[in-house]
Amino acid sequence: MSMPTGIPVIETFLGFPSRNRADVYKFLAPHLRDEESKGFSFPAQYLFKDVPADLDDNVDPVAVVIDNLDRFGIERGMISVGPGKDDAERAIRNHPDRFITSISVDPNDGMDALRQMVAAYETYGIKAVTTFPAGAQVAINDKRYYPIYAKCCELDIPIFSCAGTPGPRVPFEPQKVEHIDEVCWFFPELTFVTRHGCEPWTDLAVKLMLKWPNLYYSTSAFAPRHYPKAIIDYANTRGADKILYAGYFPAGLTYDRIWGDMPNVGFKDDVWPKFLRENALKVLKLD
Repeated sequence: MSMPTGIPVIETFLGFPSRNRADVYKFLAPHLRDEESKGFSFPAQYLFKDVPADLDDNVDPVAVVIDNLDRFGIERGMISVGPGKDDAERAIRNHPDRFITSISVDPNDGMDALRQMVAAYETYGIKAVTTFPAGAQVAINDKRYYPIYAKCCELDIPIFSCAGTPGPRVPFEPQKVEHIDEVCWFFPELTFVTRHGCEPWTDLAVKLMLKWPNLYYSTSAFAPRHYPKAIIDYANTRGADKILYAGYFPAGLTYDRIWGDMPNVGFKDDVWPKFLRENALKVLKLD
């Protein structure tokens, strides 16, 4: 039951430290109504302690990430590419063997979202699309998402979507886990990976993973000591092939916090390699 050492980890939620975190989340500003949230530099900071600090001007964010990957045994990390993401551009140019590319899309962008996906696929060979339904205030099963799902099927890449109650103080309706059921039914070819916990509907998430073969769960935004019990139990029984490791660096968690907690997670011995590496290889078609 103890965590094995020496597994080259695949990280499915990775970003680059910023010099002004508030700039990263300015897209949420139109949806925030309470005054406290408007003053946050990190819109879910009330949920986290020891949030990674912004960088000083003389510190290279790519070097910080590479140092963390090396220190914690992470072989590769999935990052978002696209316009304005200069650190990501430099990272994949200088360290192509350490990063997996994805693109974040907003369903409100209509055809532009599809053009962005195709451009990123042709330019970077993206392995996934990511999205934040509550940030866009568009439900997972809304018609605006359907062209994005169809394009993912066409490109044969998965979509990673936040699901469950969001940390930022915006309505949770768009991320109700029940919405995923319709999407998996209508798009049986789509590989759908949830992010950010699915709470308080983790039991439903497990039921849906049993039901739909292409539905997966990643552990982003949760320190390992807070992984939902339903998810650990599922991984240890019928769901060993369905749960992927994902961190939350540098958004809300340090790697010291994540890997300090990780050895105490009660996965069975045969689950660890799948959780830390093999399931991500399969879903992202890396092997």
